[in-house]
Amino acid sequence: MSFEKKELARKWAVLAVVTLVSFVTNLDATIVVIGLPRLIQDLHVSMVTGMWSITAYLITSTVFLLPAGKWADGAGYKRIFLWGFGLFTAATLLCGLANSGQELVLFRLIQGIGAAFALATASPILMRVFPAEQLGLAIGINSTSWVIGSIVGPVAGGALISSFGWRSMFFVQVPFALLGLVAGWILLKEMKGTLREKTDWAGVLTFGLGLSAFLVALSEGQEWGWTTPAVLGLFGATLLFLTVFVFVEWRGKQPLLQLRLFSFKPYTTGLGVTFSYCVGYFSITTLLTLYLQSAQHLSPLESGLLLIPLSAPQLVMGPLGGKFADRFGPFNMAGIGLCLIAGSFFLLGNLGESLKQATVIVPLLIISVANGLAWPSVAKSVLSAAPVEQAGSASGMFYTIYNVGRVVSQTLALIIVEVYAAPAYSKTAVVQMTDVGFRMFAVFFLIALALVFFMKRAQADS
Repeated sequence: MSFEKKELARKWAVLAVVTLVSFVTNLDATIVVIGLPRLIQDLHVSMVTGMWSITAYLITSTVFLLPAGKWADGAGYKRIFLWGFGLFTAATLLCGLANSGQELVLFRLIQGIGAAFALATASPILMRVFPAEQLGLAIGINSTSWVIGSIVGPVAGGALISSFGWRSMFFVQVPFALLGLVAGWILLKEMKGTLREKTDWAGVLTFGLGLSAFLVALSEGQEWGWTTPAVLGLFGATLLFLTVFVFVEWRGKQPLLQLRLFSFKPYTTGLGVTFSYCVGYFSITTLLTLYLQSAQHLSPLESGLLLIPLSAPQLVMGPLGGKFADRFGPFNMAGIGLCLIAGSFFLLGNLGESLKQATVIVPLLIISVANGLAWPSVAKSVLSAAPVEQAGSASGMFYTIYNVGRVVSQTLALIIVEVYAAPAYSKTAVVQMTDVGFRMFAVFFLIALALVFFMKRAQADS
């Protein structure tokens, strides 16, 4: 085999490894939610402890994204990627062996750290392996892993847990994780970072504490009460620690986050696009699940089947959307996709009290196709806007914003439920909640669309 053919084969093999790792980490995030009731019952823990097994993973998998990206810029992307995924694999096995709620929460914290290391380095690896004209296609293919994980997680998780108990949802991930780990060790070349700096531990500490306080406040605010001293104190701590973080980074000689990254207007505007996009998109399943089960009294299985159109088309559209981004330009594809998603959200904001399956399925199909067009374009535009030597830090911040947007989305959805449906929880109230929710979240896509326009102008001016 010629050198060119070997390099071509290795390039696609690397994409397969990175996509497998993305699949496993996303599968873990979705499958645990399905196993929560059985887990609580078998370990004899409270609902609060059970929920913390989910929250713990979310916090560390978000907080360590930025430090992981920074360390990868210096230590090398392969090294951080493999160490992170190795840690994730070991912690996954330990989760399945946990004998108490406290042990499980601890191992989930460690699991989240490993996932952050792997995810923060995945995009920089693809950016270094694929040329710019193929990067959209690579990101589009990689994005299908999230879709497959969101489909397989609930279905496979339900079957496994029913037959073999909650521990099986962790054990089943281990062989796939080991496969990804071995393949990564063999196929990935060491990609040395260009930055040689000491770790900014003050930045790591203040950023981690500030972001953790914010995520806990959002996760627990509905349960504890938004005006309670605990929640207000967490928001106050968020403001304090993140203010100190900015000051430390501004004055530091070797900061965790180079604040000059935000001087690149296309990158900064792209983070705004990412946040608005995620706040809007991740509201879909929460609002529709409540509408279908609480207002229309469908079973969980029937509701799940109606949500398949949201995911299945993206298996094809993800790679196609990435290819279109490479050919026709990412800003054009992002604009078209966001227009279609916003319009579909307004359609879902008029479902009514009488269920017609077409009124749910058609908008979901459009959203799925449009997301396949828009998301690879957004990711390519944002990640390509940062300097190559800071690809790890830029990727870490990108996925931090992604996760924060996801949590904000879920929090806003729960607030809408509390305001419109909780007082009565009648069919009429739930339908009203759904209509208001989808119309409100449609606005976030319009904001993202406007930011894409500004991002395009900033790119042209730079």
